[in-house]
Amino acid sequence: MIKVLYSLFILAVFGSCSGDRVYEKYQGMKNLSWGVQDTVSFTMTKPLPEGPSILAIKYNENYPYRNLYLRYLVLDSLEDIIASNLINIDLFESTSGKPLGKGYGNTFTKYDTLPLEGFNPYNQIQLVQYMRIEELDGIEAIGLKRIKN
Repeated sequence: MIKVLYSLFILAVFGSCSGDRVYEKYQGMKNLSWGVQDTVSFTMTKPLPEGPSILAIKYNENYPYRNLYLRYLVLDSLEDIIASNLINIDLFESTSGKPLGKGYGNTFTKYDTLPLEGFNPYNQIQLVQYMRIEELDGIEAIGLKRIKN
């Protein structure tokens, strides 16, 4: 009986946490680094409802810089680029060097909103690192989450 109640509690907790998400995917990086030639792509199989798009950067203390420049490209169903923008995401405080993301141990995840309003519907978002280095160590995964308004 206790196991059944515990199972129902766990299902209720996890079920309530994901109710506003309409899309969420993560892509891990080989060798915990992001090559300058590597494009991270997220493809939507159907149009997503309006809402914020949240970028997740999973990184560790081996990341050698305090910020991350990346370019995102928004593509339509014909794979034509309908938007392209360079953004700067701070990963560490500039004065103390403390990681800005949530995490434990030496791994952290920094969340930031992508400004994608007005580009709906789109079928694909591509991300490339713009740090001007061949292999960017310390990047473990990149994720994209879309939340309902």
